[in-house]
Amino acid sequence: MTETITVASAGTWRLGDLTVNRIGFGAMRLTHLADGSPSDRERVTGVLRRAVELGVNHIDTAAFYFSPLRSANELINRALAPYADDLVITTKVGPGRDAAGQWWWAEPGQLRGQVEENLRQLGRDHLDVVNLRVPRRETSGSVAEHFGALAELRTAGLIRHLGISNARPDHLAEARAIAPVVCVQNPYGIGSPAEDHAFLDACGEQGIAFVPFFAIAGAGKESGAAAEDSPEVRALAEAHGVSTAQLRLAWTLSRGPHVLAIPGTGNPDHLVENVAAGSLRLTPEEVALLDSL
Repeated sequence: MTETITVASAGTWRLGDLTVNRIGFGAMRLTHLADGSPSDRERVTGVLRRAVELGVNHIDTAAFYFSPLRSANELINRALAPYADDLVITTKVGPGRDAAGQWWWAEPGQLRGQVEENLRQLGRDHLDVVNLRVPRRETSGSVAEHFGALAELRTAGLIRHLGISNARPDHLAEARAIAPVVCVQNPYGIGSPAEDHAFLDACGEQGIAFVPFFAIAGAGKESGAAAEDSPEVRALAEAHGVSTAQLRLAWTLSRGPHVLAIPGTGNPDHLVENVAAGSLRLTPEEVALLDSL
């Protein structure tokens, strides 16, 4: 898998009336390096432009992706505006961060301000897809008031499509009773519990995209790739001549045609590896083995 390929090998899916390639790009890692130091502006804007050259037309971002010197949205704006007609930018609202980096959670009446902040930073007059991020998936109650506020902004033309993130099946059902939902964006990867597998399958049955985050990082989450892959993951990656990160991406894509990948990186070599993972085909036996981990 050394030759450069495009994302086309992984196929496409529709977010409402928008067709996206199943391998997208996550913007979280654009603003800083793993040690917390600022990213190189020219390098990461180059990575964004290269991603589009390789066929990426689905970028996941958020206004709260920023460091003291960098804003992911503004990097996207600088690198890619004026935007291609087929480029779909998905963002998230709900969480916010003040200038000191302290987190807060928006009340329903504050969501419009967050949407407008994304519009301003990205230089857009509407947002393609906005996900409502649920704060604590295990204990959060009703999402109706927050999702209803976003549905009003959709009716007003500021948002084209809606999704939900870090959500449970009951959150999705509640949201769908208010407005159409085109995607669920949840933590998911090799080793996820059975209920997460079931939720992914249920989204496919309903025609809703499932967009895993931390698919490569696993238990490492924000800190990066899993520190210790299992022997099974390492052995399969070696057998296919790929990295464990590529194997993890290929496995998530194998879980259904409605599964979209959004691996993020500020490294141009890692970008090419992530895109190449879309051409890796696992056997049913290999998928079943990874499912069982």
